[in-house]
Amino acid sequence: MDAVAEETSRIVAELREQGARDRAEYEKRYLKSDFVHFGVPVPAIRKTARSAVRTRPARADLLALAASLWGETDGGRPVHEARVAAIEVLVRRVDVLEPGDLTVAESMIRDSGSWVYVDILAEKVVGALVVRFPDLAAVLDAWAGDPYPWIRRTALLALLPGVRAGHPDLDRVSRYGDALIEETGFFIRKALGWVLRELSKKDPAWVRDWVEPRTGRISGVTLREAVRHLPEDDAAPLLAAYQRR
Repeated sequence: MDAVAEETSRIVAELREQGARDRAEYEKRYLKSDFVHFGVPVPAIRKTARSAVRTRPARADLLALAASLWGETDGGRPVHEARVAAIEVLVRRVDVLEPGDLTVAESMIRDSGSWVYVDILAEKVVGALVVRFPDLAAVLDAWAGDPYPWIRRTALLALLPGVRAGHPDLDRVSRYGDALIEETGFFIRKALGWVLRELSKKDPAWVRDWVEPRTGRISGVTLREAVRHLPEDDAAPLLAAYQRR
């Protein structure tokens, strides 16, 4: 057994030992998941993942471990906790990833099928890479129009690190917003709302001015998130205009 396989086995065994059947059954129902669930809380998964990268493995070893964990199966089915651990080892050492590793995150997102994996990959891996390597934002432009909804959601959520750091890419927030504002899928509507909500904490006037001429097109899901932190004097007219449409 090579080092990566051995470490994967150790991590999976440790996670299995921490599992609880009741939690596993609840998670499967909540996530509508066909995967194997051990029933391990996310903080415990993160702690186990941290132990795997404490030695600061080289980039190639990190990627190999993430791929091995992501591909872990039990009875032919993927293991939820192993997939979360795969994401967490990348998050913990995202500083060693290179621009080309965006394809690794993309592959995992396309193989995810659930927000529970997509969201942290979008913000903590894809978004972190875009902050470090701004030219990668051009990839997000293509993703905003991708046929796969989880990739479109990623394009939006990958803007969050810049928003939270006070360096929002307002051009892309606006362009992606206009491209996706009439989407019918809940997860796209919610993602756009989250980006606008976080942006409103730092630039409420921008969010107000962006939403105002779009109240006839915006969804209620998006609008409720967008106005959550706006001053009442700004939020109330937007909500009223939405109700009148």
